Amino acid sequence: MAGNKRGAMANIPITIAAGDYDRTRALRDGRVAVDGCEVTYLAMRPEELFFRAVRYAEFDVSELSLSTYIMQTQRGDSDYLAIPVFLSRVFRHSGFYIRTDRGIDKPEDLKGKTIGVPEYQMTAAVWQRGLLKDEYGIEAWDIAWRTGGLEQPGREERTPLDLPAKYDLARIGPDQTLSAMLEAGELDAVICPPVPSCLKHGAANVARLFPDYRAAEQDYYRRAGLCPIMHMVGVKKTVVEQHPWLPANLYKAFSRAKELAIAELEEIGALKISLPWVAAELEATREILGDDIWPYGMEPNRAEIEALIRYSAEQNLTEPGLMPEALFAETTLATAKL
Repeated sequence: MAGNKRGAMANIPITIAAGDYDRTRALRDGRVAVDGCEVTYLAMRPEELFFRAVRYAEFDVSELSLSTYIMQTQRGDSDYLAIPVFLSRVFRHSGFYIRTDRGIDKPEDLKGKTIGVPEYQMTAAVWQRGLLKDEYGIEAWDIAWRTGGLEQPGREERTPLDLPAKYDLARIGPDQTLSAMLEAGELDAVICPPVPSCLKHGAANVARLFPDYRAAEQDYYRRAGLCPIMHMVGVKKTVVEQHPWLPANLYKAFSRAKELAIAELEEIGALKISLPWVAAELEATREILGDDIWPYGMEPNRAEIEALIRYSAEQNLTEPGLMPEALFAETTLATAKL
């Protein structure tokens, strides 16, 4: 028989840029495939990844800041369409660092203070300001905000801001860092995800606002029912236009990879994780968060998504009215069931 026999359709090449998490490792090492795709996985730190994704849209599939994505979606300038895969979620009571010589004995004492934050619009800060408003009655404009790099000078907002005049928001100097300013007493507090180096090396008069932050965060969850989402996954819109089946296939693959990661936490014959009591920790976490400690999908996370949308509007980053469904690819909002 003559040649030119058509074979099976080739997989499409895609790049996935995200952190090196246990819940994504099976995608990176090939144990989980994305149906129809040949994956190149690029492991990066969020700071570099978000900057490159927002400025240049370099990656077919990218981990994204949920706060930045909400802003860009409402403005209509996002290059990505999200799927409800939430790669990072962190309670943020641990991320308040204060001067102990400024009369800050409780969260309410932050009102009127000057506080450093790497970027005003970063998701962690939006959650932390939401916490201050909901729990302690402090509005975002009740604080003077100073933005810049925590440990390296020169950090900028990754997307433009246009805040009302009632805000006192300014960048720190080109050679300054938030950690050094906190240590020197030039700031009253800093809110940020990483532990500042000044606290690590025992700088005088620097401490956490919530010393027992684990207890504070668990109490918050019991009362508020929110496990803060930081990052989600976006698929480049131009790629979705070419391959409309891709968001659903990605959602399925990321979900499978997460299931494998949780299963490894449950293996106690030979521990996969270098924590002696990891099984006890998992059991204690499930007693608080429920059986699914890291849920994907929009509906299981509706309360968190609605809260962040509300905080974004209250903090003048967006306008009210955005619906959670507007953030995600339609094909990922409902999945087929047998």
